Amino acid sequence: MRITRIECIPVQAPGRTLVPVVVDTDSGLCGVGEAGLQRRWQAVAGAVQHLEEWLVGQDPFRIEHLWQRMFRGGFYPGDRLIGSAIAAIDIALWDLKAQALGVPVYELLGGRCREYVEVFTAPDFLPEEALREIVEIRRRIAETADPQATAELARCCANCGHRYFRLGPPVWGNRLEARQSVRQLIEQLRAVRAAVGDRLELMVDLHTRLTPEEAVWFCGEVEPLQLFAVEDPIRSEHPAGYRQVRQRTRVPLAAGEQWASKWEFRQAIEEEWIDYARVDLCIAGGLSEGKKIATLAETHLIKILPHNPLGPVCTAASLHLDLACDNAGPQEVLFSPATLLPEVFQCSFDLKDMALTLPEGPGLGVRFDRQAARRYPPEMTEPPHFARQDGSFTNY
Repeated sequence: MRITRIECIPVQAPGRTLVPVVVDTDSGLCGVGEAGLQRRWQAVAGAVQHLEEWLVGQDPFRIEHLWQRMFRGGFYPGDRLIGSAIAAIDIALWDLKAQALGVPVYELLGGRCREYVEVFTAPDFLPEEALREIVEIRRRIAETADPQATAELARCCANCGHRYFRLGPPVWGNRLEARQSVRQLIEQLRAVRAAVGDRLELMVDLHTRLTPEEAVWFCGEVEPLQLFAVEDPIRSEHPAGYRQVRQRTRVPLAAGEQWASKWEFRQAIEEEWIDYARVDLCIAGGLSEGKKIATLAETHLIKILPHNPLGPVCTAASLHLDLACDNAGPQEVLFSPATLLPEVFQCSFDLKDMALTLPEGPGLGVRFDRQAARRYPPEMTEPPHFARQDGSFTNY
């Protein structure tokens, strides 16, 4: 079996651009992967095209060998852009190999460690009837970050079967004043804990918006609330900043969604600055690299919480990794695999009772319809660009 073509087919889904990549072979089998950096899909497509030049004709079963050549073969080590292109191809190669061998991908990663994977998601990820009932609650939260409205939303999530409730710092328009936002977030968290007790595990995604000193202050304020995890409190470019935060707080810390390889995770794991590794399989080199990061984390009793803001292929790849790793925590899912462009992505697994079910059949468990995908051409989109009161830029 030899690789004959690698095709990047960006797709515009509701609220998200997705970047699937298909690897074709002379056997007729094909595998599908997904790239991160979805708002820079043209750059990813260009990187995939460069890699395709020498990948055509290669044996797709030599996944580790091809990974090393892709990551190191351009002389400059892979970064987030090249890492995203590699990730998509790598995931597709695992899908392809598992199909050829007639087994689910998780069997090639060591076999199942669990029967299903728990999910955490956005607070408004609720049944349609529940969403209709909380329109006014959601408006109050969006406009004023009202603590009591947030508590009401948390009660609704708990009643609908959620086990995790995650919040981020409130923003108003494109202005973000970190301390003002964090003070409001603290009040929301206190109201939620008072309302639901221990029915929900509380999570916070600070989205790299704080300085180390601000992060320490925030963690000190919320420590009595027994949070499950505080994600990405500081900028990812300065991993050593987590040393300062770790030494001054007992709140569990999660980081890594912007890190592109095991090399970037290494020190944070080895020096135990974090409690959860937020590896993004579609940026950090795919399943090959994700399995290595998970193994490194296991040696320090650190769990993985794969970052998954993307589509069904990313969800499937993360699910297979979680199933095969003893140190996997709950899985992030922002888009239901069964309802996101179902004519493009047909999934053999589902989100049921806030858990992902086992994928059925060989491969990843996702069939990708290229013809249907081309009916949803990608759009040029940008994330919010936040600024402080004085006009200086701050992280989204």
